[in-house]
Amino acid sequence: MSFAIIPFVVIGLFILISAFFVVKQQTAAIIERFGKFHSIRQSGLQLKIPLVDRIAGKLSLKIQQLDVIIETKTLDDVFVRLKVSVQYKVIKDKVYDAFYKLDYPHDQITSYVFDVVRAEVPKMKLDDVFVKKDDIALAVKAELNDAMQNYGFDIIKTLVTDIDPDAQVKEAMNRINASEREKIAAQFEGDAARILIVEKAKAEAESKRLQGQGIADQRREIARGLEESVEVLNKVGINSQEASALIVVTQHYDTLQSIGQETNSNLILLPNSPQAGSTMLNDMVASFTASNQIGEAMKNAKKKADK
Repeated sequence: MSFAIIPFVVIGLFILISAFFVVKQQTAAIIERFGKFHSIRQSGLQLKIPLVDRIAGKLSLKIQQLDVIIETKTLDDVFVRLKVSVQYKVIKDKVYDAFYKLDYPHDQITSYVFDVVRAEVPKMKLDDVFVKKDDIALAVKAELNDAMQNYGFDIIKTLVTDIDPDAQVKEAMNRINASEREKIAAQFEGDAARILIVEKAKAEAESKRLQGQGIADQRREIARGLEESVEVLNKVGINSQEASALIVVTQHYDTLQSIGQETNSNLILLPNSPQAGSTMLNDMVASFTASNQIGEAMKNAKKKADK
């Protein structure tokens, strides 16, 4: 008799145990009684009537993300693929609507995303799509919020996470960008070369100016030295023509001495005979005398012309 009771005891224990169930954190369980909605149970240990109540389903109350990839055309006839990420969650007070009003919420959200993106992107050029991607995301969120609130879903955020134009378009854009950068680089290189040429010309001009100033100073000092030498020679009875000729001959022999000190010099100075110095001196004295006579004659002629 006792053995016959055992199956009933086991069945009774099984039914008793099935009356208890656990709902996880951030989850809502929908209880139906005889196929009709009865209640919503939140997280923790819960109790239901065995064989009468059943768990129709469970909904997560966590934030979820749905990634939607849309291919559409821009205003400048470029096909582009956009990836829109929709972050949403079930509203805690509207679990009934979320469970019973929509069978496939993902499909519903995807349809709204397609509708909004394909309405907004064809109004923009490709460059504007990159710049105004946040505007696209806001338009998607606004449309989804209006539609999904009635179904118990709250749209937390929408993000345009990827914009992928056609491969040929991307290659063309990269070529354009590279050409623009090469153009800018060439302009900078040209400016640098022009500045270098200008600065080099300025440096050469300054060098020539200083060189000319140095030569002028040198000649001025030479003239001053010659003047002093003529004055010294005049004091010992040598006239100006003879003094000038003597100075030139002295410089001639100084030049010969400098050339002789250079062992690798190939310079040949003509004439270079022993009588060259005497001949040069006589020629110079005669030249200076003739020059003075010509100068005196020109002065006299000018005085007569003035009278």
